[in-house]
Amino acid sequence: MAYDSIFKGDLFAGQTIIVTGGGSGIGRCTAHELAALGAHVLLLGRKVDKLKNVTAEIAEDGGKADWMVCDIREEEAVKHVVSELIRKHGPIHGLVNNAGGQYPAPLASINQKGFETVLRTNLMGGFLMAREVFNQSMSTHGGAIVNMLADMWGGMPGMGHSGAARSGMDNLTKTAAFEWGYAGVRVNAVAPGWIASSGMDTYEGAFKAVIPTLSEHVPLKRIGTESEVSAAIVFLLSPAAAFVSGSTLRIDGAASLGGRAWPIHKAQISTSYNGFHRAYLPDVLRPDVLKDKE
Repeated sequence: MAYDSIFKGDLFAGQTIIVTGGGSGIGRCTAHELAALGAHVLLLGRKVDKLKNVTAEIAEDGGKADWMVCDIREEEAVKHVVSELIRKHGPIHGLVNNAGGQYPAPLASINQKGFETVLRTNLMGGFLMAREVFNQSMSTHGGAIVNMLADMWGGMPGMGHSGAARSGMDNLTKTAAFEWGYAGVRVNAVAPGWIASSGMDTYEGAFKAVIPTLSEHVPLKRIGTESEVSAAIVFLLSPAAAFVSGSTLRIDGAASLGGRAWPIHKAQISTSYNGFHRAYLPDVLRPDVLKDKE
């Protein structure tokens, strides 16, 4: 089997695209789709085993991928890894700033270290990657950057540190798009809502118990797929978005809209797209797994 992308197979032929956080979840899915469309994908992350596994998967499927370990929160590490990637693979045509992480907690219980850690991962790391890719490659050759946000438009209760970081990345996306446009660099972002991804299995306690009910709060009455996020990223990287820059595309089934005064009706028609042939459903959304744990 191969990735069933809706885009033409040679869309990114001859292009080199970095995907941070490419060892799991949305990053893994996006790396697979980009490779299936002809890109040479460069995976960055902190966990060697995950990076090796995804690189091997892509190779098995006939794609091209390489990996390097990098903590995107460390400025000198980012400078070095971008330099090494350019030395080995030439100009960088695209950057998917996907790496991130957070943990559920009310604001009153988040200490300074925890708050700063999430901001460094979800905002500072993305800034460092974008800056170095621009300075070392795209300022001369052009390119496209897609940043990862989240559904934080009405605040982000229970994850205020991540909401603050994602909001900052939204503004950074707009600023970079304006400042770097002269060099032929487009900068956009995607803001996924609730997506069925491996990250859901990292949560515990009360937050984990809520996950199976999230679809009830989405007008489309379902949770999104990794492929639906990846497809949006691919579009923003592609020539079809050549005049799109400084925009953030929401991928949330309209969950970020409306209010409590307007009821969400029962589902009638809601068709999902899942082109990722190696996708798997998180345990927290699998009734058979949940039943076995009872």
